[in-house]
Amino acid sequence: MAKASKNIAEQNLTAPEHVAIIMDGNGRWAKKRFLPRTAGHVQGSRTAEQICEDAYDLGIKYLTIYAFSTENWARPESEVSALMDLLRKYMKDSIERSSKNNMRVRVIGDISRLDDDLRKSILRLEEATKNNTGLNFQVAINYGGRDEIVRAVRTICEEAVSGKLSPQQIDEELISSHLDTCGIPYPDLLIRTSGEYRTSNFLPWQLAYSEFYFTDVLWPDFNKEELKKAIEYYNSRDRRFGGVK
Repeated sequence: MAKASKNIAEQNLTAPEHVAIIMDGNGRWAKKRFLPRTAGHVQGSRTAEQICEDAYDLGIKYLTIYAFSTENWARPESEVSALMDLLRKYMKDSIERSSKNNMRVRVIGDISRLDDDLRKSILRLEEATKNNTGLNFQVAINYGGRDEIVRAVRTICEEAVSGKLSPQQIDEELISSHLDTCGIPYPDLLIRTSGEYRTSNFLPWQLAYSEFYFTDVLWPDFNKEELKKAIEYYNSRDRRFGGVK
């Protein structure tokens, strides 16, 4: 892992281990420039690629982004199609990029609804990057927090019915082990761009004790300096996890 940048070190700041981001504002960014919404998504994907490098440079070990939610299927068909094409391109280009940057990529969410070619690309990317030791990058695709919990509970119930476990064995650790994020530490910091103040069904179980940082900056305009501001805010918080200091 690369050392934190000089700027962060000079300020005696600690980078959060895991940052989750709700990338909001692509459409508004495009509208302000009299461009189609798809142009905002294209620029937003470029921002995501750059933020991966910036996060690693600043000492962040895990980065999770909300790329496509279970609710996003309700958007106009043309926009959904454009987003799927953008994801296809990302998956195609990401093996080489991830290899170059030593980045491990994992997809969370229910990929069963995705087209077969996209599912295969996701599996190829995860397999190709599984041994990389740099940034752990999670991309949430067809992800919904409630859906994730429902799928986990359904699997646990099936295991209980089959006799693999008893109801008395069900605890927080067991539930966590059945979530899409199994083996990944909970986020220390959630960032949401574009001035919205809600989590939109993103990682409800995992964000229970995360710090929240909201900014008016639209996602395509988010950059390393904005990420540093979020880290500064994170360092100003007193994290007690329900206890007393």
